[in-house]
Amino acid sequence: MLGTSDLTPLLLAWMGPLLAEFTAPTARHALVLVTGAVLAPARRTVAAALRAAGYGQAADFTSYHRVLNRNRWSPRHMARRLLLLLVQAFTPEGPVIIGIDDTLERRWGTKIKARGIYRDPVRSSHGHFVKASGLRWLSVMLLPPIPWTGRVWALPFLTVLAPSERYAQQYRRRHKKLTDWARQVLLQVARWLPERRIVAVADSSYAVIDLLNAVRHRLCVIARLRLDARLFEPPPPQNRPRVGRPRVLGRRLPNLSEQLTSRDTRWHRLHITGWYGRTERQVEIVSGTAIWSHPGHHVPIRYVLVRDGKNEFRPQAFLCTDLTADPLDILRWFTRRWCTEVTFAEVRRHLGVETQRQWSDQAIARTTPALLGLFSLVALWAHQHCPTERPSPRQASWYAKPQPTFADALAAVRRILWQSMISNTSPNASDTVQMPRAVLNRLTDLACYPA
Repeated sequence: MLGTSDLTPLLLAWMGPLLAEFTAPTARHALVLVTGAVLAPARRTVAAALRAAGYGQAADFTSYHRVLNRNRWSPRHMARRLLLLLVQAFTPEGPVIIGIDDTLERRWGTKIKARGIYRDPVRSSHGHFVKASGLRWLSVMLLPPIPWTGRVWALPFLTVLAPSERYAQQYRRRHKKLTDWARQVLLQVARWLPERRIVAVADSSYAVIDLLNAVRHRLCVIARLRLDARLFEPPPPQNRPRVGRPRVLGRRLPNLSEQLTSRDTRWHRLHITGWYGRTERQVEIVSGTAIWSHPGHHVPIRYVLVRDGKNEFRPQAFLCTDLTADPLDILRWFTRRWCTEVTFAEVRRHLGVETQRQWSDQAIARTTPALLGLFSLVALWAHQHCPTERPSPRQASWYAKPQPTFADALAAVRRILWQSMISNTSPNASDTVQMPRAVLNRLTDLACYPA
């Protein structure tokens, strides 16, 4: 069996800033689990991670389960350290763009207490509704451009479990809506980066007046806006005192849907990069400031109404809580949000989300956020510790892959880990590679037992 000393120097160099949250024994066990989670080809159970890391015959295997279901450490503190590492590496200056989105982890079993029945966003469409049993997670991701990929990646750093309403009723707890969780995590990120300008982008589920009012003084929020939203001008100035409460709304503005058909609307043309995966797209916009009001609730916003001159997509509207933001910046920041769905698909395909089999509440609440955070760690390690040429895309005669993806970054990190195990026994200038039998057996097992 391969000892921990074979990988400890390399992993300590990579994970050193994150290990301060653990005790020394837990840190050693966490290093083994992270190594196995990176090297394992399919499921990400603790048993699969131990086998991939060379600990299939470890007598103290229960100690590795305790890292997730019993040992004392704070996932929130780990998320803060991971965020600081990602910001330092990918966004050292300028606004910090983050995305917030929820996803469904399909899970079954009576022991999973927080499980609920939700709409499956992957299998559903506008005309087809599919329900699924599982856990609902709310994830906050950094949205930086990765230089060696040529595009924006969504890097998760904070993921929280949003239990179902049935769970709250059954265990007599107060049910928090998804927007309540969003308010908490956004304010938490603002406290972690007090000196930086933060821009959060989200879909229409988070375009809620109470949520926007709760966070707009700490960070900027950009989200979709309904075309029939009730928009008003600011209240006129009061030259003399009046009886009663002061006015909070001015004259009612036309709906955005009315502006679309009005001949008096003055459209401005802009070129947007990365619009729905394209390198550049020409759109026409109308922008202005208004007060978005719903009976008893209101919030000042800047709106941006977008239409396509070629009529290839439906008109859309966006809101921004920063009234001074440039409309072009608003659209450029919002287009980064679309890569969050790519990340959710990649962690399922390459990091085994939905294949873990923990049943205790503590392990469930820790494992999925850890796997999502591992996505960001792999991107960070590929950026910092891979060779200067960076991960290259895997080419084939039938597929000219233009840019590297997460699969290439994961392969590059795995290659470094495997090479570190055989570099001490293999000559530098030789066509024959000498490999320890333990490493050879592990590679053989991983190839013969892919599932």
